[in-house]
Amino acid sequence: MSKEQSCVLKAWEVTVRKTQQAKKRANSIFGTVSVSPQTDDDTTTTTEEIDDETSTNRSSIGELYHAERILPNGDYYTGQWYDSFPHGHGKYLWTDGCMYIGDWYNGKTMGRGKFGWPSGATYEGEFKSGYMDGVGLYTGPSGDTYKGQWVMNLKHGHGIKRFANGDVYDGEWRRGLQEAQGKYQWRDGSYYMGEWKNGMICGKGTFIWTDGNRYDGFWDDGFPKGNGTFKWADGSFYVGHWSNDPEEMNGTYYPSGDEGNPEWDPKDVFGNLSEYKICSGERVPVLPSQKKLSVWNSSKRVEKPRRMSVDGRVSVGVDRAFEKMNMWGTESGEGAADIDSTTRRDLDAEMMRLEAEGFIQSLRPSPAPMRLPRAGRKQGETISKGHRNYELMLNLQLGIRHAVGKQAPVVSLDLKHSAFDPKEKVWTRFPPEGTKYTPPHQSSEFKWKDYCPLVFRSLRKLFKVDPADYMLSICGNDALRELSSPGKSGSFFYLTNDDRYMIKTMKKSETKVLLRMLAAYYNHVRAFENTLVIRFYGLHCVKLTGPIQKKVRFVIMGNLFCSEYSIHRRFDLKGSSLGRTTDKPESEINSNTILKDLDLNFIFRLQKAWYQEFIRQVDKDCEFLEQERIMDYSLLVGIHFREASVAGELIPSGARTPIGEFEDESAPRLSRADVDQLLSDPTRWASIRLGGNMPARAERTMRRSDCEFQLVGEPTGEYYEVVMIFGIIDILQDYDISKKLEHAYKSIQYDPTSISAVDPRLYSRRFRDFIFKVFTEDN
Repeated sequence: MSKEQSCVLKAWEVTVRKTQQAKKRANSIFGTVSVSPQTDDDTTTTTEEIDDETSTNRSSIGELYHAERILPNGDYYTGQWYDSFPHGHGKYLWTDGCMYIGDWYNGKTMGRGKFGWPSGATYEGEFKSGYMDGVGLYTGPSGDTYKGQWVMNLKHGHGIKRFANGDVYDGEWRRGLQEAQGKYQWRDGSYYMGEWKNGMICGKGTFIWTDGNRYDGFWDDGFPKGNGTFKWADGSFYVGHWSNDPEEMNGTYYPSGDEGNPEWDPKDVFGNLSEYKICSGERVPVLPSQKKLSVWNSSKRVEKPRRMSVDGRVSVGVDRAFEKMNMWGTESGEGAADIDSTTRRDLDAEMMRLEAEGFIQSLRPSPAPMRLPRAGRKQGETISKGHRNYELMLNLQLGIRHAVGKQAPVVSLDLKHSAFDPKEKVWTRFPPEGTKYTPPHQSSEFKWKDYCPLVFRSLRKLFKVDPADYMLSICGNDALRELSSPGKSGSFFYLTNDDRYMIKTMKKSETKVLLRMLAAYYNHVRAFENTLVIRFYGLHCVKLTGPIQKKVRFVIMGNLFCSEYSIHRRFDLKGSSLGRTTDKPESEINSNTILKDLDLNFIFRLQKAWYQEFIRQVDKDCEFLEQERIMDYSLLVGIHFREASVAGELIPSGARTPIGEFEDESAPRLSRADVDQLLSDPTRWASIRLGGNMPARAERTMRRSDCEFQLVGEPTGEYYEVVMIFGIIDILQDYDISKKLEHAYKSIQYDPTSISAVDPRLYSRRFRDFIFKVFTEDN
């Protein structure tokens, strides 16, 4: 190395060392090393104290050391320390009596540890990002214990729960409740072994009493429902159909010998089973992830979150050091040296070598801090009197009220093949004066057509849609809202006022596709409860009478983004690159703007159990669409950022939120405590499912400037806590002759793999390859 290079590197090392020491003193989240609390009045420090502090803190740069600290709010920590955070093994005691002893990683409980509550409850096992996550043992204050698998503070996987009253459950759990296969034994020795759903006995299973009697068959909501057999210890048995409704109960009694049991009534079984309750167990009082670390050493100073470099490392101080040295410029600065172009090239190469070997942190510029997008206005224009589609809206509401209101309740979800026949449709005439079956109205006369009414009535039941709520949303006093512009296909979209349902006008070709695939769609959504495919609730047609004879076909769907959380970013992802970017200027992009593949700047990391379920379901959904020859569908993704300041800056995971910016109730954000409250309450788990209100982490990405069509950018190590909503939409485009011609034409001009119109098999493979790069497991 030349003398000039040596001078520059030495000057750089001195500057960085001074900067890091200053940063350590200024940004230490717990103040001085002394275990004595420091008050705001202690503003004077001697030179000797500064020297002692500098020598002590120097050992923390790049290595672990032991620290013992009393924090400003009274919390206490002792253990290993690294760069202003607990890191390694340590003990943290909160003032409310909660305590954690175990492994830490960058200020978060991560690894194995033990958490204790003032009530005497304890959890000992694995932690991840502050959550009980992995394998662990929880012991409640009254003696309840659970030993098994956890995901994000909830029992998830196999585990054994021993209740304080002597009951025991050994089996599978899902999101805090018994699910799939499991055995529950009561304290008197009776037990049930079989299927569970949402914490209740449901499905096929066996109940055995201590006296030897048993029931084998199907269950629902904790009681026999469906075909089953009751056997006595003496060998006699009863076979039949079981139900709480006496009118549905029927069967045959078979005695073991000449003596029978004529006095026995099958209803006695229900009375007996009502005494066997499933214990709900104890609630965890305060979740470990809700316990915050004390992060302020003085109330006088407000810290700002530190920016992250592209590779995820903190860039505080380093950029300023290089700027001050002006190493690459021609003007002289403090510690700078004048070098010629040859020396500069040599120095560039040397610096790259040192960076590659880990001696120098990344010198690449940090990406600009992310901000919440500008909030968009409520979508759609209210269809009031005088609107061009006002009469159409009235016709639609009259037809829905008639179609849903007159129908009898669905008895069974097992439908005959004839119910799916495209010819299975019902026409109804709506004259203004009304008829025996239709009410009078102020609109022009029209005809109303219901396609496959029994199928869509069964779908609404399958999706747990209450008929009264359904009619109220669509046909209530509140008018529908028309979206400002039609979609790419030319279809118009309407939203109900409560945002629960979306109504889309359809082409005749799309109607034919939906009717053609309706049986397969019905079987698919029935077989896969967590399917990501869009939900259809009704298919109808309004035919205006008179000289125009206009037909308007429309389908009613669930609105994917109907959520209690505000959606900050929306992405429509296909896995193709041609034309897959938003053509709006940055000033016009808001929270309602739907961005595309080349606009995506995140990788989404899901918890292990949810990620495995996600990839299984995407595979099943894509196989279904491929078999139906469907292409051009996309994954619609909505993101709610959980942490943001009042000023609108997104706060990365682990970054410290400035004082005065955390407790603003009007800020459009969901705090971690809110999410923990949601996760800890089993009654609210109904709002969380695959693709619905799912907690996750979004890692920021950056695309290379030399790669114009790079679909997935390079990860930066900068993470954001988010709540995600996603589903597969636009599933009514088959690979017809028009799409084949489009593919042939565009293939001449562009890369065939970059265009959207491709064979369904290729489309499915490309879509999955892309989605599985964007969604990964959170390790």
